[in-house]
Amino acid sequence: MATTTAARRAGIHLPAWRADVAIVGIAALLLAYLTVVPLAMLVLGAVSASGSALDFQFTTRYLERVLTDQASLELLANSLMYAGGASALAFAIGTGVAWAVERTNVPARSLWYGIALVPLIVPGIVHTIAWLFLLSPEIGWINAPLKALFGFTLSVYSLPGMMWIEGLHTAPLAFILMSAAFRAMDPSLEEAAAASRANAWRTFSRVTLPLLLPSVASVLLILFVRALEGFEVPAIIGIPGRIFVYTSRIYLSLKLYPPSFGLAAAYGLVLLAISVVGLVLHRRTTRRIERYTTVTGKAYRPRRLELGRFRYVALAGLGLYAVLAIVLPFLVLLYASFVRVYSVPSIESLRELTLSNYAFILSDDLTRTAVFNSLLLGVGAATIVVALTAVIAWVTIRTRIPGRGLLDFLAFVPITIPGIVLGISLIWVYFTIPLRIYGTLWILLVAYITRYLPYGIRGNSAALIQVHRELEEAAAAAGARWWPTFRLVLLPLLRPALVGTWIYIFIVSLRELGSSVLLYSTQSVVLAVRIFDLRDSGNYTSIAALSIFLIVILVILVTVLQRLGGRTIREA
Repeated sequence: MATTTAARRAGIHLPAWRADVAIVGIAALLLAYLTVVPLAMLVLGAVSASGSALDFQFTTRYLERVLTDQASLELLANSLMYAGGASALAFAIGTGVAWAVERTNVPARSLWYGIALVPLIVPGIVHTIAWLFLLSPEIGWINAPLKALFGFTLSVYSLPGMMWIEGLHTAPLAFILMSAAFRAMDPSLEEAAAASRANAWRTFSRVTLPLLLPSVASVLLILFVRALEGFEVPAIIGIPGRIFVYTSRIYLSLKLYPPSFGLAAAYGLVLLAISVVGLVLHRRTTRRIERYTTVTGKAYRPRRLELGRFRYVALAGLGLYAVLAIVLPFLVLLYASFVRVYSVPSIESLRELTLSNYAFILSDDLTRTAVFNSLLLGVGAATIVVALTAVIAWVTIRTRIPGRGLLDFLAFVPITIPGIVLGISLIWVYFTIPLRIYGTLWILLVAYITRYLPYGIRGNSAALIQVHRELEEAAAAAGARWWPTFRLVLLPLLRPALVGTWIYIFIVSLRELGSSVLLYSTQSVVLAVRIFDLRDSGNYTSIAALSIFLIVILVILVTVLQRLGGRTIREA
């Protein structure tokens, strides 16, 4: 009673039941354990000479090598050029498609909206291997005819090749973000430009883009950080082509004999610093966002730009995007999955189609283990993240507990931690503390939960803000305590957001490779890692079969979950 009285005098609204306070406290401790401990161990690992925090010997040799070595400067340049080129390409493609779908009268707009999102389902490693088949120097579907007809080929093992594959794969993310920005913008200024006889391009470049500057900055920075932390393209294309970036160097540092954990941690620290700088720039760019506000309380009706005969040019552009992003990668994987040895399609190869690759993956014990582990981890990570961030969102939005802002920050800070950096951080953590979970599913579960906390906290916080607190006050006036109010009042209202967040985290968990490739063992292998390992043995046709299998699983799961989610949302 004395504690409650003191809290009320201090303006703190603690839950009435002491167990509720315990739940909040446990959530805070768990959050600190998931985010602060790995980051601290990463810093410790970068300045430790012994390879163990238990036998710590201070050194700066790893950081000096990473920051001053000539090869490290080349590494920094490669990383920045790769991330910059890929993000610029993804932004250009995603924004172009979003503008055509949201702002013009291009035919079949709703159809193109769905098509543009399909590549999101395909894991990055599958997309990369598909383009390896398409741009293989000798037997690629694109290079073989180029060489026969014109005598030259396009090199996939180059920085432009890496930028192309990464940019094409992340373009749907730019499409989603820019579509939302286009949809929320009042078109009256564009209409004024049109009334002044400005053509479509002049209106787009002089009016639309400047108004979208905060969104443009946000999207570019997100794409840049996403490319910088990406592991699939640097590992599968960059390493064979001798083009190294930070993520591939971290991986190779751990493949040395003996593994150089200190060097990997130093590379990870630099990569983390670049990501943090990107986040800080993002916050500075968007802190005065009100200068660009065009949506007010005044009602408006979006008007679509009449393209005239150019609408068919826009239609052809959207069709070309669909062919490059969806049709070609899927067809080449489908073909490769039915042949014994990959080659350019011919009458002879089509006569020898076989199901042996599918028989191999279905009979392979390691693949079956990978499927089971991936599904188990996806369900576990999505459920825990949604539950944990729902409580944290309530604490940060509904209470005045001191330090609630720190909770929100800790839940969001993993957005700056690349997957492979998180992997090396967790290696340091569990090599140090006496909790033997390295090489088990538990360490992968910890990694996935940490990695996807930001998505959970942002989704749940946004939904909770839209629920007025008077509903909780009414429950409290009726005598309900915190937990019954949270369970019976808030959770049903938040159910659509919770279901949507759960589905997204489940899908991205099935695709996760960056942290998994450093933390798995034969007992805890997951699907993305299994595909990555088959590449080492050169079994590319089996990789194609497993990729098709993974795509089919994801499409079925997404369809079922969307139907369940839609039903849940309608019921809510």
